[in-house]
Amino acid sequence: MQLRISALLHAAAWACASLAITLSAHAAGYPEKPVQIIVPFPPGGAGDVMGRLLSRQLEARLGQPVIVDNKPGAGTAIGAQFVANAKPDGYTLLLSSNSTYTLNPAIQPKLSYDPIKAFEPLGMVANLALVLVAHPTVQASSVQQLVAAAKAEPDKYMYGSFGNGTVSHFAGEMFKSAAGVKLTHVPYRGSAPAMTDLVGGQIPLAFDSVVAAVPHIKTGKIKPLAVTTAARSALLPDVPTVAESGYPGYQMSSWIVLVAPRGLPPEVKQKLEQALAAAMEDVEMREKLKGVGFEPAYAPIKDWSGMVGKDITRLRKIAEQSQIKPD
Repeated sequence: MQLRISALLHAAAWACASLAITLSAHAAGYPEKPVQIIVPFPPGGAGDVMGRLLSRQLEARLGQPVIVDNKPGAGTAIGAQFVANAKPDGYTLLLSSNSTYTLNPAIQPKLSYDPIKAFEPLGMVANLALVLVAHPTVQASSVQQLVAAAKAEPDKYMYGSFGNGTVSHFAGEMFKSAAGVKLTHVPYRGSAPAMTDLVGGQIPLAFDSVVAAVPHIKTGKIKPLAVTTAARSALLPDVPTVAESGYPGYQMSSWIVLVAPRGLPPEVKQKLEQALAAAMEDVEMREKLKGVGFEPAYAPIKDWSGMVGKDITRLRKIAEQSQIKPD
């Protein structure tokens, strides 16, 4: 009996060792087929633009096609769940924003994926600045003037966002709290319809991405009051931040990270991290990102659970105070 148990243990150990050798061999030859980047946003938006720019850079460094696959819906949860359930072999990646990792968990107690345990971070890629913009008919050209006008007529002003629980919604509610003003939130299903109504004068204000706002700012159809990031946007260098406008500590932006399913082989992770680092050092890549409103911000992520957990706690407090809830 003892000999039989010993033989079984020996066979199990041999099987595990063989599997490890096989996995290591596959990892050493990675990539041997096309890689897909899941972008949980519709085609044509800021996230999609970023994905396609990055895919071309990674292709050149990995030697295999890198295909962008848009899987929008449920506030990025559909795409995130798809990647969380994918095989951790390096052939399925997720390029998404803090909507996936911190905003959704802050307002949804039950998600179809674990934002911390389900993913292996490959690196921070960029920040996407938001800007508080107004229709030209609004009699305010600065945050200070807007706050004064909103306090004088508390029920007059509305602001548009991408939708309930999105980064632009959080930006608006943080602004209301910091400035002590009443602004009625008007949620839209994405940036495009919100911007259409702002340009058309159906709403007076919006918190939108710099990417979406700049073309309309240049034509005078809307006017910028302040950006929501800690530093000024390279595309709007003359526009102050909300913090500069009298509200120190105010900061809200959309940060973008490339991740893989948890359990990625170390050799594969190293190759992807090296490819991403090289891609983000490319001068042409960085200039193209800036040209569409992104602030390149590549950095390796050493403490994923700490970074994500801290931001979830911060945003959950804002959500509870402002009663932000998903659709």
